[in-house]
Amino acid sequence: MTRLKNTKIEWCDSTFNPITGCLHHCPYCYARTMVHRFAGQIENEKQLYEDDEPIFDPEGRRVAYPHSFAPTFHKHRLAQVRHWKDEKPRNIFVCSMADIFGDWVPEEWITQIADAFKEAPQHNYLFLTKNPIRMINLIERGILEERENFWFGTTSTKAEDAFFTSETANAFVSVEPMHGPLEVIPPNLQEQLKWVIFGAETGNRKDKIVPEPDWILEAAYNFEQLGIPVFMKDSLIPIIGEENMKREFPEGLRHGGDKNESSM
Repeated sequence: MTRLKNTKIEWCDSTFNPITGCLHHCPYCYARTMVHRFAGQIENEKQLYEDDEPIFDPEGRRVAYPHSFAPTFHKHRLAQVRHWKDEKPRNIFVCSMADIFGDWVPEEWITQIADAFKEAPQHNYLFLTKNPIRMINLIERGILEERENFWFGTTSTKAEDAFFTSETANAFVSVEPMHGPLEVIPPNLQEQLKWVIFGAETGNRKDKIVPEPDWILEAAYNFEQLGIPVFMKDSLIPIIGEENMKREFPEGLRHGGDKNESSM
């Protein structure tokens, strides 16, 4: 049986990457940097790839990123899901190495992935995007269902970034990397947002932005006043100290689970 592997990402138990690659070209992207380090760069990352079978190197080892960071649908990975039926419930971050709702991602890729999760309904599947408009469109058109175990998240770096909220779906926001203060939080978010994650930029990028302690602490306080759980990633410890860290989960994501390496 294929077991779900674990992850070092603090706010989930596992990652699952049926799609890898992204065209946002965020200057702080850890995923692109990591893939280029191990797989090298290719001339045309805008080309889309779809692999029905795994690709192996000359030594017989499976290649995780056969097309470097070009958007790739590893269709064969969906077969793993049927083996998860006997696994204990986990919080699974879907496409940690891609943006599943990027405008370049074919709709059929998204629907095939979402449909596959019906094979193991005891798990929570967490989607995260910098393109909430596409996600909203798919939900409104009924292409993407608002299931109890689907969590729809938006990556935001500053107050100007729009993020998805919903009165019916499980909506959350990941403010990572935090590039500015969140001074005003609309009161109506109390009923429309179920979770907030905060994190700082990692790595040694030349223009790296380190958030001010007040940005983090004030935003966390404001969300907590609205009754919204706050989760702070370990990247914030050097900035605000362990004594100020909060690692809260919403009710629907609370369960046991150990963690170590991530699943590709």
